[in-house]
Amino acid sequence: MQHPPPTRDLLTSADRLFRLSIGIFFMGGFVTALVSLLGPRLTLIDRLDYTRGALVQFAFHSSYLLFALPITALLVRLGYMRAIALGLLVMAGGCLGLAGAAGTASYPLVLVALLSLSTGITFLQIAANVIQPVLELTDRGVSRLTLLQGFNSIGTVLAPLIGAGFLLETPDTRAGAPGWLTLALPFFVCAMILLGLGYAFWRARALLAAFAAPRRLPLAEMRKVLEPRLIFGAVAMFAYVGAEVTIGTLLANYLSRPAILGVGPTTAGRLVSLYWGGAMIGRFAGAWALTRWGAPRMLAIVAAGATALVAIAIPAQGVAGAGALIAVGLCNAIMYPTIFALSLPKDRSCAPYASMVLCMAVVGGAVIPLLTGSLADHLGLAASLGLPMLCYLVIAAFALVVALPSR
Repeated sequence: MQHPPPTRDLLTSADRLFRLSIGIFFMGGFVTALVSLLGPRLTLIDRLDYTRGALVQFAFHSSYLLFALPITALLVRLGYMRAIALGLLVMAGGCLGLAGAAGTASYPLVLVALLSLSTGITFLQIAANVIQPVLELTDRGVSRLTLLQGFNSIGTVLAPLIGAGFLLETPDTRAGAPGWLTLALPFFVCAMILLGLGYAFWRARALLAAFAAPRRLPLAEMRKVLEPRLIFGAVAMFAYVGAEVTIGTLLANYLSRPAILGVGPTTAGRLVSLYWGGAMIGRFAGAWALTRWGAPRMLAIVAAGATALVAIAIPAQGVAGAGALIAVGLCNAIMYPTIFALSLPKDRSCAPYASMVLCMAVVGGAVIPLLTGSLADHLGLAASLGLPMLCYLVIAAFALVVALPSR
């Protein structure tokens, strides 16, 4: 993409966009990790089975597949800033729906609200991955995008620490506070913050006026995007998101088992922050390591490491099992940006549509947890972790194929 000559005003606009983007990346991570606590809430406290608990993630991630194409078309029509503002508004509506579901104790309403919430996040996923390079006029674009992903990780770490006290407290541990209010409060607060961010982006909707709008790609030319590398990358992305979300969702259940740590739901939920904290640390460390060993090699190493750690956690007991499964978060750190970068087609002008395809693959976060939950109901929780272990093997295979010299 051709940028206009850098001026003081344009550089100021870039700095303003970066500050605004900190909020959406942080809240995206925070809300996503908060939703992960709904699974253990439903299974540990409300006593639903693992399959219905996993439907939380199914509803949350299915919008990536259902709405990625129309959202991309809408983004091209509205522009990046208006699309982000609309996405934040839809996210706020989803959070208010979850707060309302806490008052009505309606499980179907929970699923509908989650679908709305994830639809809003789909707007942000498709737009936010490319908006920094759109506005940046210097070489800061990649480093700033990496830094923003760090703020996303901070959100995923803080959500279990803050949210566990609200979502995973048993009804008699907060005497004097209505149970529905305790459950609704974190989602209501998130809704207010998201509305504020949406208003800020709407007011800044002219921020990209000096830059070219997203290019429309005729449907007949979409085949240019679907290169074999992108297709395999989408499969790897499906596997990665599925494995990461599955472990993040079931980790509290795993840690609370008597054979592992035997802790209560609230403590187990807070320990999940260590899983996301490993991803945060690994993201910054991985950015340094990638400059020395290359993306395919690093992806193969961390995928093999995650496979080994899950294999250890399946039969292990006590601290060894807990430590192994929590440490998978460290291996997850570089997978999303690395798979994303390695999957892009040679024609980078098609990158927004390749981003759409990869975003659709995030539906793995809906399918894999649901399948794993069904396996847990029939085979036991530990044995069901074999499915995410296979997902990491798929990622390792993708890394090895990409590392082969092209002919």
